[in-house]
Amino acid sequence: MNNKEIIDSIKKSTLAILKSSINQTEIEKELNNIHLHFQKLTEITGFDTKIEHLAAVPLAKGKALGLNHAAQCLLDYKRTVTFLKAVVLAIKEKKKTHPKETIHFFYAGCGPYAPFITLIAPLFTPKEIQFTLLEINKASVESAKKLINLLNLTDYFQEFYLADAVTFKVPEASKFHILFSETLDALLYRESYVPILYNLLPQFNKNVILIPENVLINMSLSNNSKSNSDFTEQKIETILDVRKAISSCKQHPIPMRLPDKKIDFSSLNMNTYKSILLDTQVHVYNDIWLKRSESSLTLPLEITLEQPFKNEAIIFTYQIEPSIELKCKLA
Repeated sequence: MNNKEIIDSIKKSTLAILKSSINQTEIEKELNNIHLHFQKLTEITGFDTKIEHLAAVPLAKGKALGLNHAAQCLLDYKRTVTFLKAVVLAIKEKKKTHPKETIHFFYAGCGPYAPFITLIAPLFTPKEIQFTLLEINKASVESAKKLINLLNLTDYFQEFYLADAVTFKVPEASKFHILFSETLDALLYRESYVPILYNLLPQFNKNVILIPENVLINMSLSNNSKSNSDFTEQKIETILDVRKAISSCKQHPIPMRLPDKKIDFSSLNMNTYKSILLDTQVHVYNDIWLKRSESSLTLPLEITLEQPFKNEAIIFTYQIEPSIELKCKLA
């Protein structure tokens, strides 16, 4: 296929994915088609064994995905489709509220395929939308630039910064309408969604659309393993609401950890429960969510409870330094 045929094929697949009537089999077919084009154009498959493609990249706080893992994110089908639909909706809504303006889109952590410019840009004109990209992995920057050029999308982007999103100061931050940062994993482990928001979000105007809008980590108690047919659970509490945590903590520089969350068991008969479930819910935009097991971002963690259970509480700590992770201890 020549470049024009490839560009047409990618746009056709993207438009198919955005249809509300598409089923899962068709979604996977279209995203696999896009991935095939991307890997041929960039020579990045996401599955090779080069050490430099496997290693995560350290940030000021946390780590960025290695090039391979970042490329594979495209094939997290539900995540990709959900984010694509949210981004298109956000752009259209900003176009309505700013009809005479070019929509400026800040894209943090684009990876080697930069799918939220390479798939989104062709749906609009360069006068309608302009992209600014930020990425810390030099190999990803080179790959994304190559892909943008081969897909004839250079008119859509203004700047490409090779920098750490945890510390980066955004030039002309007030002009941006949308901030996109898909820099997270289940239970907000290792990746830098929280410190990136601490750094970037206050720099933009208060009406900026953030995608994903928020992340919640919820705790439930279960009477059995998830694999059992008689599995039931009781929702206990949200142990981390990222936007609330950030808005309530005005500490600068970025704190080493968020305030502890204590769950009191004194009113519960803990001997009737077999496990604790920790769930990640991603509030993508408006009423668009990623819920349990819909994506690698929302895989639940099950913690077995040893009986008889004698502890009175559990304390959760979301740690940012020396490594990013959610920790818990029984009290």
